[in-house]
Amino acid sequence: MAVARKIFYKYAKCLGLIVLTTFFAQLFISISFFPSVHDNLLKRQGYTSLLRNELDDVSARKQGPSVEDDEDLSSRNRNKAIPQLRLEELDFEPICEIRNREAISAIHRAKSQICKQEIINKTCLIQNGQFYPNQLPNYCTSNEKIYGHHLGCYLDEKKLRLLTSFYGNYANTNSPKFCLDICVQAGFPYAGVQYASECFCGDNRPPASAKTSDGSCDMKCPGDSSQLCGGYFTMNIYETGLDKFIPQMPKNPGNEVSKVQIVFLLTLNGRALRQVHRLINALYRTNHYFYIHVDKRQDYLHRKLLKLEKEFPNIKLATKRYSTIWGGASLLRMLLTSMKDISQLGWKWDYVINLSESDFPIKSLEELEIFLSVNKGFNFVKSHGREAQRFIKKQGLDKTFIECETHMWRVGERKLPQGIIVDGGSDWVALSPEFVSYITGKYDELLTGLDVIFKHTLLPAESYFHTVLRNSHFCNTYVDNNLHVTNWKRKLGCKCQYKHVVDWCGCSPNDFKTEDWPRIQNTQSRQLFFARKFEPIINQEIITRVEQYIGYTDHYLINNLDAYWQNLYDIDDLTAPTDDTILTHAGSVVRLNAKVLSEEGCHIQISEIIEVNIYKYADVYKGNLILHKAIINDKEVFLETWYKPKQHLDLNFENRNVDFIKKFKVNSEYDQKEMTFRNLGNILGPLSEPVLLYQFTANVDKYTRNFTTIWLDPSGMVADVNIIQKDENNLTNFIKPNIKQPLLPGIWRVGLFDQTNLIAKTKFLITPLEFFSGKELTHQEASLIHSGSQNSYKNLTYIKPTHFLPDEEEGNLLAKISNANIKRINNDLLEWIDSLNLEFYNVLGSCILHSDSDIDEHVSCGNYKFQQCLVSDWSSYSPDPKGSIGKIDKKSGRLKRI
Repeated sequence: MAVARKIFYKYAKCLGLIVLTTFFAQLFISISFFPSVHDNLLKRQGYTSLLRNELDDVSARKQGPSVEDDEDLSSRNRNKAIPQLRLEELDFEPICEIRNREAISAIHRAKSQICKQEIINKTCLIQNGQFYPNQLPNYCTSNEKIYGHHLGCYLDEKKLRLLTSFYGNYANTNSPKFCLDICVQAGFPYAGVQYASECFCGDNRPPASAKTSDGSCDMKCPGDSSQLCGGYFTMNIYETGLDKFIPQMPKNPGNEVSKVQIVFLLTLNGRALRQVHRLINALYRTNHYFYIHVDKRQDYLHRKLLKLEKEFPNIKLATKRYSTIWGGASLLRMLLTSMKDISQLGWKWDYVINLSESDFPIKSLEELEIFLSVNKGFNFVKSHGREAQRFIKKQGLDKTFIECETHMWRVGERKLPQGIIVDGGSDWVALSPEFVSYITGKYDELLTGLDVIFKHTLLPAESYFHTVLRNSHFCNTYVDNNLHVTNWKRKLGCKCQYKHVVDWCGCSPNDFKTEDWPRIQNTQSRQLFFARKFEPIINQEIITRVEQYIGYTDHYLINNLDAYWQNLYDIDDLTAPTDDTILTHAGSVVRLNAKVLSEEGCHIQISEIIEVNIYKYADVYKGNLILHKAIINDKEVFLETWYKPKQHLDLNFENRNVDFIKKFKVNSEYDQKEMTFRNLGNILGPLSEPVLLYQFTANVDKYTRNFTTIWLDPSGMVADVNIIQKDENNLTNFIKPNIKQPLLPGIWRVGLFDQTNLIAKTKFLITPLEFFSGKELTHQEASLIHSGSQNSYKNLTYIKPTHFLPDEEEGNLLAKISNANIKRINNDLLEWIDSLNLEFYNVLGSCILHSDSDIDEHVSCGNYKFQQCLVSDWSSYSPDPKGSIGKIDKKSGRLKRI
């Protein structure tokens, strides 16, 4: 019966092949002799021209970044000529000939010679097979199963497979060893080869009743002709040397619980100081510890938090700081270095839990303490939960990455070592002191090899701890739960927004907002204690609601519960590239405010900008606050000025499409994931990257297929033109114009058209710079920075919409004014800056900081009365208990709000 079935299937396969060959031959003949409409269109447009353009695009892509998500670019280009390394760009001689196109691309894109040399040296070692270990030991093997032990030949069935956990077809490389290595890598106890090229993995031993004679497995392996790889629905099955992996199930708390001490490892970035304080307040007890690592580039946050070490003996800041980037190898180095430091501090603890400023507890600390107290010794990590080979490809674990210049350069493929299980998922973990001591102590062969691999791995913290656990003596402490719930919205979070720092496309979780509240409620009965991400600059109400959910009962006592302030600039910060724009802008605003006050008889002299803060209330942006020194009546004081940008959307109500426009705005720092601008104050300079955000209503005119946007620079020239294709499934989107930096300072305009009819227009300000690298602008710097990039504009003279582009006379005048503005410096420059800011910003008020405790609530200056900042609800100096570190309540050991 089996022989008859085999003959029938072979005959059917041959017959099907003949039919398909005949069909495609006829199809080829019809295509060759009967041109299509598309073919005629190509002839009309010029086939040669189109082909040349396509070749130009391919050439450009060769020189650009090699960034893809799922596809392996090198395999697609395997048969193409490898580009040559441009040796004239190097000030050293490479130690070998670089043959990998991804490495060559990375070398050319790297800016420094040091980084170029590091990429070349490591690529040469990889090419010579001297970099990665070929095999690593697994210290968690079975006591009963033996790697490669042949169980025999088994009959398989199409509808009821013997091994069901993994299937792969490898027409050129399959062999028992090849399949065994794949199954070991995924952690399966059994591997099977069938029909020569097929590899199967499974958790369960095949039934003895399925065993057949070895002669039924008679097909040679394509990867090793001396071996047999099953047959037609017959499978050679082998042991991998592993037992079936079953993660540990954490215990539920009983009547008796022991004390537990936790180290909260806070890895912080950004400027959300008040949210960090709020997180510490929620977790603080005197018996727990806080170890805080602040990114090396975040001078403001580190400086402010450093004060906590003096106030609290159980809070320690890391002395060795890293500049970490999304997906970077430095993230893992930072975690391991911090954990090693924690182990040497003399603290007694039972768990280390890493958190960021975007995490927040969703259960009370007491519930977490009880849960961990009965599960001491377990290690909590979250696995990917998908097929292992797919995870490896998706995560880029089979690629080599090199981190330098705060960038992860992708330099080619790699083969992971044989013998070990590769696991991963989330980089948020809760680890025992025993395991931390192992990974931070003296390295054995496994850790030494993994150290080399994960130093050159994308997102290494998402796989390192999992992989070490699965292959070490701690494998029986693995719990598939990282105690977190994460707000994943794949359509919004997977926007390849980190291409500027990583040669890869990745996904990031979204911020929790009030509409996501049910997701948090659904965790009540689950062993989840933290959620992410939370950002008060995006949505603070959800954080307030979570605090009430976990037991806060004193919100009604808190002043400014709905207010939020976040720092944008501080005078004590190390200089950042954006500071020139912020300082120029802030200086102009306070000068405008001084002119308003002078009309009230209050004459002040501005000295220097101290701080700039963002102010929100009830999750609505209310403006920016500038703290600055001023001299009033020969006395130096501190003033805080509140201002807000004006709106600049003009709609053409004569156009039928105008009712469909909800948003049409230009700004910078657009967050695709949250669909909002993070530059809340609309502060743009010559080196900014403007983005147009538009939003249409669902009933957008069905007769209009697309829209056109035109960007007009301050001189009246068309800088760029974009086509918006109407998509009813994506009514909110953005456009990043193709305009090179520096941008011409002044007032820019953008128009939205259907055909040539204006629907809406907006304008935005590119503020000229008063400062460059923190110093006043010179003549030479002004001519470079303020001259714009008009020479790089495309030839768009054919665009002639009415009532938007200036006519010839107006255009000449605008060009003349723009050329004159380029030369402005000193007071002439300040007058220009102030005239522009006056059109785009409104000053809302000022308050005064006074050192005298008995001072009146108001301070007079001419006819104007300054309110004290401490009693001004909008001021950043108004009391904010929720965003401040409180005092310790001696009874509970908890930080008590002031």
